[in-house]
Amino acid sequence: MSADGAARPPTTDELAAIGEAILLGLPEPIRAAVASIPIRVCDWPDDATLDAMGIDDPLDLTGLYTGVPLGERASLALPPSEPEMIHLYRLPILFEWCERGCNLEEVVFDVLTHEIGHHFGMDEHAVLRMEGREDGG
Repeated sequence: MSADGAARPPTTDELAAIGEAILLGLPEPIRAAVASIPIRVCDWPDDATLDAMGIDDPLDLTGLYTGVPLGERASLALPPSEPEMIHLYRLPILFEWCERGCNLEEVVFDVLTHEIGHHFGMDEHAVLRMEGREDGG
């Protein structure tokens, strides 16, 4: 809430702090595997990211893992061309939070664990199955 008592959405820094707190609460083996991956919070995904992913509506992208997944690193002849990072997109997260009517921390947890799944080399279907949002077929 603001100084005048009105509700206000969290800032990018506040959302990043929520993400960092969630990471600290993960089991040690997972926490250790993602400890060096920074979290970057932006209001929206950029147009180049949306175009590269074939996404028309920016509200459809709440987070993104960039980097080389753990299982693919041994096959690299050269260092990765971009740094590892977990991107959280604030306004799509806030929109999902309003739609779901749950704690903001629950939405951020879901987005972070989804992106951590990609860090471990899971494709989108595997991550959705892990989350219970897609059947095995």
